[in-house]
Amino acid sequence: MRIRLLQRVWIGTIVLAAALAVCWSKEAAAQDKPAAKPAAKRPANDVVPELSSADLEKIEAALPAKAAIAPKQARRVLVFWRCEGFFHGHGIAGGNKAIEWMGQKTGAYTADVSRDYEVFAADNLAKYDAVILNNTTGLKLSDEQRQALLDFVTSGKGLVGVHAATDNFYNWPEGASLMGGLFAGHPWGAGGTWAFKLDEPSHSLVRAFGGQGFKLRDEIYQFKDPYTRDDRRVLISLDLSDKATGDVAADKGGRKDNDYAVAWIKNVGQGRVFYCSLGHAQNVFQDAAVNQFYLDGIQFAIGDLSADATPKK
Repeated sequence: MRIRLLQRVWIGTIVLAAALAVCWSKEAAAQDKPAAKPAAKRPANDVVPELSSADLEKIEAALPAKAAIAPKQARRVLVFWRCEGFFHGHGIAGGNKAIEWMGQKTGAYTADVSRDYEVFAADNLAKYDAVILNNTTGLKLSDEQRQALLDFVTSGKGLVGVHAATDNFYNWPEGASLMGGLFAGHPWGAGGTWAFKLDEPSHSLVRAFGGQGFKLRDEIYQFKDPYTRDDRRVLISLDLSDKATGDVAADKGGRKDNDYAVAWIKNVGQGRVFYCSLGHAQNVFQDAAVNQFYLDGIQFAIGDLSADATPKK
C-alpha cells in the first residue's frame, strides 16, 4: 500500500510540474512578445464631420434653382479642403456639400472633392476648369505643385477661395498674390452677426443680394499685404456704419484705412480668381443669397459668366 501511495504521489508531482512548466513557458513568451501598438487614430483634420440631417436639409433648401448662365461646355471643378493649420470642420463640410450639390442641381459643373496633394500634378489639373480651396489652411505644396497651380490659373483657368483660403502661402509670395491677401486675424468673431455692404450694388456678380446690404452670422477676416485694391475689383466689404460692426473695427481692427474687404475678383494672366471670406461654419451655406453668390463666383472663375474685374478704388 505504501509503495502504491508513493507511486501516486510521485506521478501527481510529475503532472503538476509539467503543468506549471507549460504555464511558466506561456508567461515568459508573453513577456518577451512586444506589446501590441494601439490602432493609430486619424488626425482630427483628416476627417470631415458629418452634418446632421437637419443641417443638410437646410443647405439643400438654400441651393439656387438654376445657374446664371448655361455652361459653354461640360465643366469640372476640383474642391480641395486639406488643412495643416486650423480646421474649419463644419465650414468644410457645409461648403463641400453646397458646392457639389449646386453643380448637380444647376448643371453648371461637376465637382470632385479631395484633400490629397497629388491632385496638384499638372497633368491632373489639366482636366479641371477651376480649383476651389475650401477653408484650406497652412497648405504645404511642393515647388512643382506650386508651379502647376500658377500655370493652371495664368493659362486661362480659375481659382476660387472660400473663407480660410487666405490662411495659406505665407512663405510663397506668388501664391499669396494669386489669392489676393493673407489672413491677419478675425476681430469679427463667429458668434456675432455682422453687417455687409455691396461696394457696387449694380455689379453683375452681386445680383444675389438684390442691390442691398445684408447681415450674417459668421467669422470675418481682415487682411494684410499683398491685399490691395490696385489689382482687383472688391465686391463686398464690412459695413462700418453699422454700430456693432463698426465698434469692432474701431476697437480691434488692424487697418488704418478701414478697408475691410470680404469678397473680390481679379484677373491673373489669362485666368480668373474669385475669393469670399464668408463660410466659417455650415450655417453660411444655409443662406440662399450666399450660395447664389458662390455659384456666380464659380461660374466667373470657370469662364462662363462674364464680369468686370477691372480694379476700382
